[in-house]
Amino acid sequence: MPDRGPSAEAAGALERFLSHLEARNASPGTLVEYRRHVSEFLSFLSHRGADWRHPDRAAVRAYLATLADRQLAASTVGGRLAAIRSFYRHAARQGWIETDPMAGVRSPRRPGRLPRVLSAGDAARLVEAPARRGPQTRRGVGLALADALVRRDAALLELLYATGMRISEAASLTIDRVDVARRRLRVIGKGAKERELLFGRPAQAAVQAYLAEGRPRLTAGTPTAGAAALFLNARGGSLTARGARLIVDRWVEATGVAARTSPHTLRHSFATHLLEGGADLRSVQELLGHANLATTQIYTHLSDAAVRSAYRSAHPRSGRGPAGGAQ
Repeated sequence: MPDRGPSAEAAGALERFLSHLEARNASPGTLVEYRRHVSEFLSFLSHRGADWRHPDRAAVRAYLATLADRQLAASTVGGRLAAIRSFYRHAARQGWIETDPMAGVRSPRRPGRLPRVLSAGDAARLVEAPARRGPQTRRGVGLALADALVRRDAALLELLYATGMRISEAASLTIDRVDVARRRLRVIGKGAKERELLFGRPAQAAVQAYLAEGRPRLTAGTPTAGAAALFLNARGGSLTARGARLIVDRWVEATGVAARTSPHTLRHSFATHLLEGGADLRSVQELLGHANLATTQIYTHLSDAAVRSAYRSAHPRSGRGPAGGAQ
């Protein structure tokens, strides 16, 4: 890859583009990724002596070849191209360039891999594990603290599966955004968009127990450390997204549910189980916070697969079930 950065003019255009994204409430993570990916491409052009405003097809193909040589996944290459396309579309709209050099450049085809989903039984086994196993599962801490942490874990797991929210959304939840009595909460999702989520009685009971018996013990030594946050760490500070992931990992290992189960697996399971239960796609889209319905439609494939499997295993005329008797 190039050993020098983009030209001064290209770097200035990139900074203006990033300022535009920031003004549109792009997440900090998006800004970091876009800066890295676009800067890499502009640096590549600078290294070749190509003008960033109108690189020819040969330069673009050469860049794609470097990505192929690095054996990057199709999704990784697609992410880089998405950032570069967005930059050039903005440059064209602003009149910085005459034509978009990335028009017609396609991302590599991604393999049709469906997201991992737990069965309803495994999902229940995972989210109920803290309440079932109790504080004895937390070693190396006193009983009172162990009980508080187990109550926290139970509330976190129940809410993740009950609402389908992202792990980052759960970690950033504040107490004032959770209405336990009405079984509703509000999260700030991608693009700083707020949405309301619902949860059932099991999650309500877990959150009530945590707020009454768990969270006060976590704040006992440092009452102001995580004053606004719903979920706290063992020191009374706000639980981070990484800490929340580790909690899920710990209980996945303890219960022995499907390997590679992650917080996002609970989100996928939430959506799939809703559709299997009869929920309409638009409602699931709203609950997940997807901007595009096409993103949500992946779960219809999962739901259809479950229906086909049930049919094949249960119906006597499906071709796999027991043969029907002669009439």
